Parts: sequence; C-alpha cells; structure tokens
Amino acid sequence: MRYKIKYFLPVVIATIIACRQDQKAAHTPAPIFPKGEKNTNENFVGEVWVKSLVDADSVNETAVGNVTFAPGARSKWHLHPAGQIVLATAGVGYYQEKGKSKMILRKGDVVKCPPNLPHWHGASADSTFVQLAITGREKGPTVWLDAVPDSVYLAK
Repeated sequence: MRYKIKYFLPVVIATIIACRQDQKAAHTPAPIFPKGEKNTNENFVGEVWVKSLVDADSVNETAVGNVTFAPGARSKWHLHPAGQIVLATAGVGYYQEKGKSKMILRKGDVVKCPPNLPHWHGASADSTFVQLAITGREKGPTVWLDAVPDSVYLAK
C-alpha cells in the first residue's frame, strides 16, 4: 500500500496543479483585436505595437487603430487637428493634456481629446495598456511634439 501511495500521490498533486493552471488560462481574456506590428518610428518611448483597423479614406475620414503599450511605454506629446477618442480596452494606462494632471485609464474608460490640444497617452509603469485610438483626419494629420520626460510621466 505504501508503494502505491508513494507513486500515486505525486500524480494526483501534478494533476491538480495542471487543472488549476488551465482554469487560470481560461479566465485570461483574449485580446479583442490583433496586437499589430512593433512601432519603429520616433513618436513613442518604449515598446509599442500598432494595428490599423480602419484606414481613413475619401468616404470616411476617420482612422481607427489598436495600440498596445508595454509597461512604461508612451507617446510623445502630440495633437490632432480634428480631435481623437481613446477607448481603453485592457490594462492600466495614463492620459494627460497639457496643463492638466495625469489621468489613470482602465478597461472601459473613454477619453475625448479636444482638437489641437497637446496631450500624451501610454501604459503605466507596471502594466501593459491597450487602447483603440479613433482619429479624425479631415482637418489634417497628427502633429507630433516633444518627448514626455520621466519627470512628467512619473508625476502623481
């Protein structure tokens, strides 16, 4: 009997652990939209992935992109001549307009960025952040400004 318990007990424990890990994986929601390609331009600090979901054209001048920020990643200060809407879909992020305090964004939060107002957005220091960026292009392209220094990014 001791012989059977000696070999049977580790199998039972391993099975229980495997089942618990499967349960955790089942509760991790899949991303809504594809992560996209890693950004290679100079408009962001840190690792950022962008997937264009809707390209602006002559019929609909609104672009929609899925943007994934690694922890600590952020955009430069920038503005949109026609404004922008940010829909937070996962993680924890930040949004700040020039002259105002930084806002914390979580899944389900919505921000309306006014036209021509410098702002930045990105992930918190310890969480990935995913957003949908809805940007009107009818009044011109995004205007990129200076990088957001750590002193601003880390400020409370």
